[in-house]
Amino acid sequence: MRKLLIALAAISTLAAPAIAQAATAPAETYVTAKPTDMISYNLIGLKIVNKANETVGEIKDLLISNGTLAGYIVSVGGFLGIGDHYVIVAPSAVTINYSESDKKWTATMDVTKDQLKSAPEFKYEGRWSK
Repeated sequence: MRKLLIALAAISTLAAPAIAQAATAPAETYVTAKPTDMISYNLIGLKIVNKANETVGEIKDLLISNGTLAGYIVSVGGFLGIGDHYVIVAPSAVTINYSESDKKWTATMDVTKDQLKSAPEFKYEGRWSK
């Protein structure tokens, strides 16, 4: 019995550091959201207006490349999802703001609806099928 207790004590002593290491995640695993950050929930479905306050499109999806936002997939034209034309625009082409007083997100882009319609089309097919 004494040998069994000594063996259990030795095993628990050796295992404790390994368990402690396994329970601790690396520092880069978690991040903290900053007040300037956005979440996709607030972007998907956001209407994009131009300087003339005309709605030119709607953000339908986000394009992520190597963990970084590479573009907004924007729907232009169509009605109720029929006849939609999708284009990918650079994040730098769209200005997104949040109004604290209105508690509202806005997206603006210096483009006309016709310019977006004539941009190269993105199709939801293959690996990008919905």
